[in-house]
Amino acid sequence: MTVPDSRPPTLFSLAEGAMSAQLVRINAATSNLANANAVSGSEEDAYRPIRAVFETELDKVSGIATVTSTRLVRTDARPEERYDPTNALANEEGKVWDAPVDETAEMVEIMESARQYQNMVQALQTAKQLMMDTLRSN
Repeated sequence: MTVPDSRPPTLFSLAEGAMSAQLVRINAATSNLANANAVSGSEEDAYRPIRAVFETELDKVSGIATVTSTRLVRTDARPEERYDPTNALANEEGKVWDAPVDETAEMVEIMESARQYQNMVQALQTAKQLMMDTLRSN
């Protein structure tokens, strides 16, 4: 995909896109964690984890590639079937389906996204400091 804006990207616009993409990842993983213990009365209705899909955008003028989150998709992970006839959601056979959320993997996803987000914050702080130092030296 090509960036439609004719202006060359700046550090700030690049950081904004990167931070937005990481925020989408964090929100998706958080949603998955919130539904980790969800139970359903059928396999079709069971919660399935979501993931952000990213797309690279190329600025043809500068040659700089950026990334954006284009959509969220459900994974094809299968819900875990278990026998629990006392559950109010159990079907006539006493079966319920648990959401196939790996809580450890979701926490890793959150930590990795937060780390990348923080890296962008640090890059912006460094750029700001360099610009201030440049202005002061004149």
